[in-house]
Amino acid sequence: MFAKIYQPSRNAMQSGMKNTRNWVLEFTGPDRRVVDPLTGTTTSTNTLKQLDLKFDSKDEAIAYAKARNIPYQVTQKPARQRISRSYAENFDFDRKLPWTH
Repeated sequence: MFAKIYQPSRNAMQSGMKNTRNWVLEFTGPDRRVVDPLTGTTTSTNTLKQLDLKFDSKDEAIAYAKARNIPYQVTQKPARQRISRSYAENFDFDRKLPWTH
């Protein structure tokens, strides 16, 4: 059993940043799926794959993994790079950036 600790990225369908502040401890590992011949659905005996634990900080997630002797890997998401520009720059005669819409 192996755990991955990360901060989830924002939803691509919405502009908000909800649920991106917490840290998630997600269990990964070998996933042996079996196809049921009668219904065609897949089943698995690894129930930890369904479990995602949320923590307020990275240190809390690491402490949880260390207390239970769970090997873990921390993944940092890259810092967002924002291009600050004013609305009036959209109408400049000599635009520095390509038109975006």
